[in-house]
Amino acid sequence: MPGAGDGRPDPDALLRAAAQEGKGRFKLFLGAAPGVGKTYEMLSEGAARKRDGIDVVIGVVETHGRAETEALTRGHEIIPRRATGDAERAYPEMDLDAILARAPQLVLVDELAHTNAPGSRHPKRHQDVAELLAAGIDVYSTVNIQHVESLNDVVASFTRVRVRETVPDTVLEMAEIEVVDIPPDELIERLRAGKVYLPHEATRALAHFFSKSNLSALRELALRRAAQAVDARMLDDVRALGLGGTWAGSDRIVVAINELPGADRLVRAAKRLADGLRGPWTAVFIETPRAAHFSDIAHRRVAAAMTLATQLGAAVATVPAADVVTGLQNFLADARATQLVMGKSRRSRWFEWLHGSVVDRVIRDTPGVAVHVLPVDTDGVGRERGRRPPARWGTRAGYGVTTALVAGVTGMASALFHLLDLGNVALLYLLPVMVAASLYGLRTGLFAGITSSLAYNFVFLPPVGTLSISNPENVVSVVVLLGIAIATSQLTGRVRAQADLAAASARTNAMLAEFLRRIIGVDDRHVAARMICDDIGGLLDVQVVLLVPGTGVHLEMLAASDAGDPLGTIDIAAARWALDTGMAAGRGSGTLAASEWLFQPLRIGGRVLGVLGVAKDQATDPVRVDQLSLLGSLIDQSALILERLLFEVGPR
Repeated sequence: MPGAGDGRPDPDALLRAAAQEGKGRFKLFLGAAPGVGKTYEMLSEGAARKRDGIDVVIGVVETHGRAETEALTRGHEIIPRRATGDAERAYPEMDLDAILARAPQLVLVDELAHTNAPGSRHPKRHQDVAELLAAGIDVYSTVNIQHVESLNDVVASFTRVRVRETVPDTVLEMAEIEVVDIPPDELIERLRAGKVYLPHEATRALAHFFSKSNLSALRELALRRAAQAVDARMLDDVRALGLGGTWAGSDRIVVAINELPGADRLVRAAKRLADGLRGPWTAVFIETPRAAHFSDIAHRRVAAAMTLATQLGAAVATVPAADVVTGLQNFLADARATQLVMGKSRRSRWFEWLHGSVVDRVIRDTPGVAVHVLPVDTDGVGRERGRRPPARWGTRAGYGVTTALVAGVTGMASALFHLLDLGNVALLYLLPVMVAASLYGLRTGLFAGITSSLAYNFVFLPPVGTLSISNPENVVSVVVLLGIAIATSQLTGRVRAQADLAAASARTNAMLAEFLRRIIGVDDRHVAARMICDDIGGLLDVQVVLLVPGTGVHLEMLAASDAGDPLGTIDIAAARWALDTGMAAGRGSGTLAASEWLFQPLRIGGRVLGVLGVAKDQATDPVRVDQLSLLGSLIDQSALILERLLFEVGPR
């Protein structure tokens, strides 16, 4: 995996870095609350840059009547604001066109979350800033933590104040962040002294938003969000350079999900660890070729564990790999994880001697990662294995073809025996071994190796017609043939498994590319919604419905893959819950599982634009575990498309 510490840069990180070429530098002054000094700090740094010979102008600054802030604006060139609005009332807004025409090196833009007046080119000020950056102009701006979209609900839960003006989290991800911070007691003193609001406004603010407990919580949120942004930028930089190591500015937790009972306990343990360490966490399932032969119960366990992780706030990932250890190590390296939670089942010493221990290999071969091992239950797993499809052990057709190949090689070798010595005859028997392993898998290849050695012994080694061997040298030949056959079948089977994984990955990427190609040019949300439902339904063989908020508590059905209204009362309740909470609901989830539908939120940052429901005609789990990653990607792309349409053309 490029960029996972092997010295090769990550292509995605390089593309993101290349996308910033020619754009302006964006610095954001982040504060916990009004009055901490964000605007003052921005103006002070702007003045310092101007003294260094940089061409600095003020695009817009809100001084709120603070004398010390107004004093800092006097040394700067101020671009006059432009009156924007309707005939009844005009609002002074930042003159974007005048700034672009003036083309300074640096522009100061206060209050990034501001909503522009009707008639402006962009509805939000942060979109004005994006245009300035695209023009190659550096921008300094300010924002408070309560205006960050993903934290809007969290702040409202304890301040009892919900701000209506927000900025997407992606804005923070593209900025260099400087936290402007003062202790709560000092901010309260500034408020009482009239340095933040007018006296009558200050008294009201102290009784509500500006309590010490609220300010402490806001301060913690600001510091943590800034740390996350810095950590994300640091990871992007080291991936672009292909550097190894964890580079842990903070702990990053990964929990490895398996198909055994107790996977949900692993998820809950990882959640407790993440809460204690205050770090981000990810649930990952390593999808090996063996996963195709899981029982239905095992598939449901994995899906339930991944759904639980999503509900508890984790990122989830499904990683295809030839074996669990390799896939897990690559994911840990790419994520720069510092903590790993995984389960260990009770195995006999004989089993571990034959097959090895995944946990022991991970601990031994993954330096720099703390591994937390929890015991998992294996009761009943053996009975599930007994119900696995017989294709895991090969097919009758595979064994029949293999037997015919061995017989064909035996006949050919018998016809040419007068021209060949025994050593060359033994080499001929490698052909059916490699063919069987390539076409039908490892176990059929092993069968071909054993059958070939028996045929070689019976037909060609004296005494001919028996399985006994008179010449000790021929014993070595049979053993070597069998050993080479086993090694060849293992290698060929492994290459075949890797080829299957690569083909599956290529198919998934092609599906996503075709999905985007078909929908990217659509400018009507109803047409796009219909295409989304049809495409996802075709790709995953499911029924699909797309719902968005309607009037009041009702939901509006934008599109469905089947005609008519397929939703019952409990289905509507599950969809409503998914929309309100931003978490999955319905069949296969932990909420309203009696519904025949699984509803997933279409979420951008902390905002839920709608819900996508999927269902199977046979009333089974809608999505297999090996389809979860594809469904997640399709949902993310659908959310981006829906957001674009709502922003560009509005509701229709």
